[in-house]
Amino acid sequence: MSVSAASASPEQLLAALIAGEYPDARGRFGPFGGRYVPETLIPALERLERGVRTHLHAAEFRAELDAQLASWAGRPTALTHAARLSARWGAEVWLKREDLAHTGAHKINNALGQALLARRLGARRIVAETGAGQHGVASAAACARLGLPCTVYMGSLDMERQAPNVGRMRLLGAEVVPVTSGDRTLRAAIDEALRDWVSDPLETYYLLGSVVGPHPYPYLVRELQAVIGREARAQILAATGRLPRALIACVGGGSNAIGAFHAFIADRAVEILGVEAGGRGPALGENAATLAFGTPGVLHGTYSLLLQDAEGQVQETHSVSAGLDYPGVGPEHALLAAAGRVQYGTSSDADALAAVRALCECEGILPAIESAHALAGAMRWAQQHPGDTILVCLSGRGDKDMPTLQRTLLAEGQP
Repeated sequence: MSVSAASASPEQLLAALIAGEYPDARGRFGPFGGRYVPETLIPALERLERGVRTHLHAAEFRAELDAQLASWAGRPTALTHAARLSARWGAEVWLKREDLAHTGAHKINNALGQALLARRLGARRIVAETGAGQHGVASAAACARLGLPCTVYMGSLDMERQAPNVGRMRLLGAEVVPVTSGDRTLRAAIDEALRDWVSDPLETYYLLGSVVGPHPYPYLVRELQAVIGREARAQILAATGRLPRALIACVGGGSNAIGAFHAFIADRAVEILGVEAGGRGPALGENAATLAFGTPGVLHGTYSLLLQDAEGQVQETHSVSAGLDYPGVGPEHALLAAAGRVQYGTSSDADALAAVRALCECEGILPAIESAHALAGAMRWAQQHPGDTILVCLSGRGDKDMPTLQRTLLAEGQP
């Protein structure tokens, strides 16, 4: 942590973020971020950083990415006014429909962009991790599109919870490797993907799925996901003539949220809310609410907030949603919380499942359980701000969650 970052006020941190000063040359978002990895990975990360500087905003690369996003991934995604849900909740609810993107979630924006970058950097194979399976499916699809071999690491517990996505990845040509160590969820899958990358850091490209990990990944993923917020901002202005009163997204590692938030950070009149997985309660191990209950530490190559015990041991988490079941969070989210620009709250398993049912019944849209955490937060906000306009990032669709929904909402005796 630099002295200046440590001593900066929340307003100074926010001003620096809005001015584009973060990440800085060391990959820091104020006190957070950085690069904490084995020496064997430093050359690969430096090579990736050079590639990001060279290609990410170059006209040729952007033209190729934008063309693929439009013709293959289905961008721009729609903005939908949820009229019946609005009537039920008493506020005007608009949905940014990332569930309509190819492969069913926002993850394709990042997977396609990184796969194109990996090809330009000369990678011969791709490794990726996945929790809910959406990043794995997106990575497998992008690699199939570009002709790159793909290996996806997935916790064995998540493979049970997200069986439809395991099948989709295999049909798309990816090798899916079950991870039986650790908590058998996303955290363990990232560990294994990093081990694979360490063994061959030059020929292999690690396609990381969220705004976590060592620099430059939090920046790279944010830039690829920022298309969500740019589109949403233009769409809601065109539809309503004004910005929303509130912008809400779910937060696990935080890629859909940072993508939605980024275009609105400077709009002080827009209240921004991130909703984490409250799980079964506030006790350690009962939730995945890192920003609500975490403390600073290092995980997977970055300094951010973590769910850890008093001895600094990272703890297992719980959420009904596999995609939010992670004990860390992206360093830019930690900065946004410290700066006070984004308010982070939680939704319980039960509230998220109730929100799934509400959107299905009112709008004929089956959301991912991850996205339903944001919907549950939007419902609470609507009750406190009747008549105001809410923009919700609907990060993915819920087809993948049917095994979980069969055991919960659709179980015998459920209303």
